[in-house]
Amino acid sequence: MSLLKKYLSKHSQDFSHAAVAYLGALDHIASIAPHISQAIIKELQDERSHVKLIASENFSSLAVQLAMGNLLTDKYAEGYARHRFYAGCENIDTIEESAQQELIKLYGCEHAYVQPHSGADANLVAFWAILTQRVQLPYLEKMNKKSIDEMSAQEYEQLRQVLVNQKVMGMSLNSGGHLTHGYRHNVSSKMFQAVLYDVDRQTELLDYAVLAKQVQQEKPLILMAGYSSHPRRLNFAKLREIADRVGAVLMVDMAHFSGLVAGQVLTGDFNPIPYAQMVTSTTHKTLRGPRGGIVLCQQEFAEAVNKGCPMVLGGPLPQIMAAKAIAFKEANTPEFKTYAHQIVKNAQSLAENFLQKGVRLVTGGTENHLIVMDLTQFGLTGRHAETALRAAHLTVNRNAIPFDAQGAWYTSGIRLGTPALTTLGMGPAEMAEVADIIYTILSHTRPATVQKTGQPSKANAITDEKILKAAQERVAHLLQRFPLYPEIELE
Repeated sequence: MSLLKKYLSKHSQDFSHAAVAYLGALDHIASIAPHISQAIIKELQDERSHVKLIASENFSSLAVQLAMGNLLTDKYAEGYARHRFYAGCENIDTIEESAQQELIKLYGCEHAYVQPHSGADANLVAFWAILTQRVQLPYLEKMNKKSIDEMSAQEYEQLRQVLVNQKVMGMSLNSGGHLTHGYRHNVSSKMFQAVLYDVDRQTELLDYAVLAKQVQQEKPLILMAGYSSHPRRLNFAKLREIADRVGAVLMVDMAHFSGLVAGQVLTGDFNPIPYAQMVTSTTHKTLRGPRGGIVLCQQEFAEAVNKGCPMVLGGPLPQIMAAKAIAFKEANTPEFKTYAHQIVKNAQSLAENFLQKGVRLVTGGTENHLIVMDLTQFGLTGRHAETALRAAHLTVNRNAIPFDAQGAWYTSGIRLGTPALTTLGMGPAEMAEVADIIYTILSHTRPATVQKTGQPSKANAITDEKILKAAQERVAHLLQRFPLYPEIELE
């Protein structure tokens, strides 16, 4: 019997429309490609049986998920709303404009662009919009040209050299920044001269006075702010002041904390929208939407940002824009504000429980949705901890700590986030339980020995079997009280 038939036989009078749609879709997929349907089902089972502590992941609503599975995927809509390169995009215009209007209402920004497929794409659109507005247009004016189409091949090559010799300054990966902020192996460092800044070695916090001196010396086109593993708020008023001193554009990548801005947890000087000329984000982390990206900007950059296609992007994904519109509407509610505040309360509760056990955390705690734990006292690398905790049914990611002696692959730390657990409805009591399970596992895990050398492995670890089994049982008991998508019944 199909999943849907089983469900309806049990819920003929009180069925969930979302469950019917979801299970019906799985049944139909199974009729074409059963291995794909099974992989989706297995992922749901895995998510239900493991505590999700990945700071960059969450659980989107079923409405968001269902919006992605329809005929919108069949439509090309290159360009932007009311300005397309294809005919028949009236309905896509409605969807895209709805998403834009919800974003503008949500953040109070001047302009919103919802086409980027990811945060990396959003950053590329933003980078090239800044280059276009602040470098290319003045250069064309100086050359007395209306557009690059009027340039000779030689003149265009000269412009290209000017464009690729601009400078961006971003927080280093070592200090908690992101790959797209100028990391050597990322395209951002190849299209710009990338200069990185670090947190203070002792406090692990950003020293704004030191940064101001570095910016004054480097005079970048773009001062990039934002992070992927820094557990503290950033003062965007100070960052804008620093950028203005050298005429730099303040660009903020708020991918990790956009939900905290939307939920009015980060306000005043800690809200980037009033201060940054350009803001980018993903939509699937604390914002709890589909996988994708957005660009928010001041009106100066609106026209250039709208030309993300053909500048950087190909055709937008209408089905994802539809899901974004739903997620933004969900975020424009009092319930989401309550949720966003609880994310931070849970992260601080988790941090406090670790600190009470004597665990060292980067910066000594958190002011946002994540913490970074230093594993040095346990004698473990991040890879050891990541693997041991996954075996205990807790999913985390290894993460470098500032100035990490183990490097970015093995690492000396792990990153823990609370967005997904908060979506499930967990609170401080559950954070105490999670912290105790993690501490117990790490305290009873040791590096395995490499047979050929007799040296400790940096990757493989051994955990006491009784401790591991007890942890799995504790996780199962915890998750039974907070089921994921309970209306989706697989049995």
